[in-house]
Amino acid sequence: MPQEEPGVLHRLQAVLRKRKEQPSEKSYTCQLLAGGLPRLEAKLREEVQELLEAAARHGTPQDDPAHTVYEAADVMYHLLVLLTWADVDWAQVEAELARRFGTSGLEEKAARGKSVGGEPVSGKSLPGQSPPSDRAAQGESSP
Repeated sequence: MPQEEPGVLHRLQAVLRKRKEQPSEKSYTCQLLAGGLPRLEAKLREEVQELLEAAARHGTPQDDPAHTVYEAADVMYHLLVLLTWADVDWAQVEAELARRFGTSGLEEKAARGKSVGGEPVSGKSLPGQSPPSDRAAQGESSP
């Protein structure tokens, strides 16, 4: 049986890893990676904002699904650059999504101690994280 070809996100991340390992001044990806987290954060926030603006047109006369797809692709590219910078493989993200598949989002958030609608759903914390009550006492907000 023929082996399945890796998906486009896996192939794209392989290219991004090569850019990280063999930087070039002429590469936009290399410029992003060299800028570190501050540059990556700013760019990802910008791209997410553009996606939200495109999606906000849904159901209006200015609705343009192709533009929303274009902006979503920009977000995915910049997300993959960030993951590559952080040495996180896309396969790890897929595995986490697969682990969550079939689980209610409310149940999954409760298992992590996240809030739903602004209200805490449990007192649990993530591994390596102090309990929510400790964070609140230290003036930290919940993730």
